[in-house]
Amino acid sequence: MKFSGMVRPVDSVGRVVIPREIRNQLGVKNAEDCFEIYTEEDAIILKKYQPTCIFCDNLSDFVEYEGKFICKDCIEKLHKLSLTPEENQENKELSGD
Repeated sequence: MKFSGMVRPVDSVGRVVIPREIRNQLGVKNAEDCFEIYTEEDAIILKKYQPTCIFCDNLSDFVEYEGKFICKDCIEKLHKLSLTPEENQENKELSGD
């Protein structure tokens, strides 16, 4: 962990201002970006939130469904699971597998 030399107070409702230099370094856009917050021993960790697939943690090529992100690869796998054995066989024959 790299010490920035910056110290900020906690206000009466528990807020801490993240210095502009750090926000710029991480490409944080005010009112758009969110942070994951977790603890590690005696530290509070803020990590810029990036939505990922709920199944495989893929960072790209996903769609949002009922507030959850699912990548297209996992959608395809789920689709295959929903098919009957006969439908799976037909798909294999059509694709040449």
